[in-house]
Order: sequence, then structure tokens, then C-alpha cells
Amino acid sequence: MFFVLSKTVGIMLLPTNLLIGIGVFGAILLATRFSRLGRKLLITSILLLGICGFSPLGNWLLYPLEQRFPAWDSGPGAPDGILVLGGGIETDVSAGHGTAAFSSSAARIIAAAALAHRYPNARIVYSGGNANLVSDDAAKEADYAVTVFESLGISSDRLISERTSRNTFENAEFSKRVAAPKHGERWLLVTSAYHMPRSIGIFRKIGFDVEPYPADWRVGGAADLVNFSVRSIEALGRTELALREWMGLVAYRISGKSSAFFPGPDTR
Repeated sequence: MFFVLSKTVGIMLLPTNLLIGIGVFGAILLATRFSRLGRKLLITSILLLGICGFSPLGNWLLYPLEQRFPAWDSGPGAPDGILVLGGGIETDVSAGHGTAAFSSSAARIIAAAALAHRYPNARIVYSGGNANLVSDDAAKEADYAVTVFESLGISSDRLISERTSRNTFENAEFSKRVAAPKHGERWLLVTSAYHMPRSIGIFRKIGFDVEPYPADWRVGGAADLVNFSVRSIEALGRTELALREWMGLVAYRISGKSSAFFPGPDTR
């Protein structure tokens, strides 16, 4: 039920979908006796789409997420395992072409591959099934990811695929099962920087001790907080990405799937 709600109600509440829906509804009302309300809704949707599409709002929302965890400290030594969360490969597009088709989060895979070469004794777990609500479920992201890692010179005997998860909670739960971490082992968690707070909260909740290794940043730094976009599609994308993550933080905390609303670095 949680998965279905996230793929229905959650998607409808994303700013682009919600504001376009409000605008369309307002346009329909123009032809009725509620035309005054229709004009207000239409104007509101256009103004808010403009703010989301040209202002630095998306950067403001992404920045605290991406800055929550610092870069990984390699000082304590080599990790025993590297866990990569799915999202770097488009499953259905990959299935359509018979080869891996990368998404905008492919930096997760690149970062993990670099770590795999740097630490040749570490095991690599890639967690990702098919996150689409409507799918024949034949395409599994982990299958394509393993092929990519092998093509980058990483031995297949180091690779473990977790191919049934559909969301971040299942990523954590199922990855713990296949990784079977032993007491004292050090595991890195590789995912997008904006996605790290929610991910860490979930992993802490299920008792899988991981060290955050953020990758795939979308905001360069504090200077981007005052930069207006000349391409609305990019700013809309950042705003939608950030709001989806903040919504996820709230939903996972309320549902008891995360250890905190806004998880931060472990201060032990």
C-alpha cells in the first residue's frame, strides 16, 4: 500500500503535475458560472509555475539535503562492502533496447565503479528492481547494472545483485538480507547526495550500519542559491526533485520507516 500511494498520490502532489492540474481545472471553470474562480486558479498556476521554473527555489530546497552529509573519510581504511542504491538506470528503456540506458542519476554507478577499483577486495551490492507502478516486471535494474560493472572491469564474483526492491525502504531491507553484513564490517552506502538523508534514516531504522558516500550533486554551492535559471525545464526539475525528497522524508518518518525526520551524520 505504501508503494502504491507513493506512486499515485505522491506523484499527483509533485509541483509540475499539481500546478498544471490546477491550471487545467481553472481553464475548464472559465466556461461555467464559476469563471471567476477559474481565472484565479489559472493565474495562480501560471505564477507558481513561473516561480518554480525560473527562480532558485529548487536550489534552496536541494541545498540542505545535499549538504547534510560530508564527503566520506577514507582515513579509517578500506571498506568491506559497497552498497549502491538503484536509480541510475532506466529499466524499461533498457529493456526496450537490450542494453543499459542511464538516467540522470548515473553518477551513483560511476562513483561505485571508481570505489570498486580503488578497493579491489570490497564486495559490491547493487540494489534495484523495477520501481514503476505499471510494468510487466521483467526488466530489473540490478541485472543491467551488473553488466555495466562487468564491462568496467569489475569481476563478477565481487558483484551481488538485489533485484526485487521497488523503493528506498525495500532497497535497505532486501540489501541487508543479501549482503548479510557481519559484526565489525564497514559498508559504504552510495547514492545521490540529496537522497542520502532519507536513505540513512531508513538504514538506521532497520539496523544496517552503513557509512554515507554521497555522489551525484545537483547544486554546486551556496552561490547557486541566488542564481536564476534561463531554462525553466531545468529549474522545474530541481524543484520537483527536491520537493519529492522532502515529501519522502515526511512520509517515511510518519510511517515509522525512518529513524528521524531529517537524519544527519552519526556523532558517536
